[in-house]
Amino acid sequence: MQHPQVMKKVQEELAQVVGMDSYAVVKETFRLHPAVPLLLPRRASESSNIGGYNIPKDTTIMLNVRAIHRDPKLWDNPLEFRPERFLDDGIASKFDYSSNNFQYLPFGSGRRMCAGIALAERMLMFVLASLLHSFEWELPTGTKLNLSEKFGIVIKKKEPLVAIPTPRLSNSGLYH
Repeated sequence: MQHPQVMKKVQEELAQVVGMDSYAVVKETFRLHPAVPLLLPRRASESSNIGGYNIPKDTTIMLNVRAIHRDPKLWDNPLEFRPERFLDDGIASKFDYSSNNFQYLPFGSGRRMCAGIALAERMLMFVLASLLHSFEWELPTGTKLNLSEKFGIVIKKKEPLVAIPTPRLSNSGLYH
């Protein structure tokens, strides 16, 4: 605050390199690997027909977010990690969590949507940016990346990720 010209320069650099509103990597990560595969149960308040399925009143419904996010009818190459799918202006605006687009539901939707959306997005962005800025990452020699998941109330990796960080920053004091 004492040096507004320096702050402005840093802001301009961040805007140029990172962008102003791009959470593409975070959104694609949440799409492919939602923390919660099934949304909390809902109860049908009235009988209805959805997609050709009759839903009687008082039926308990659970949405499989993981299946929706990997559905080839909704996503091109759904199993590929492609953050650029969230960069196209026409598409990016579609994925506002408060919208009625039910193709992307990592935090649920409507009145019962997760209250921690903003915190989760920002925390993941800051942690990821910090880890990528501070370290080079590699797998131990002779190992392959295994993204197998263990399905449950939350989805987690079947086997822990073992990765080797190599410091990138020249000042080792920044790591303490």
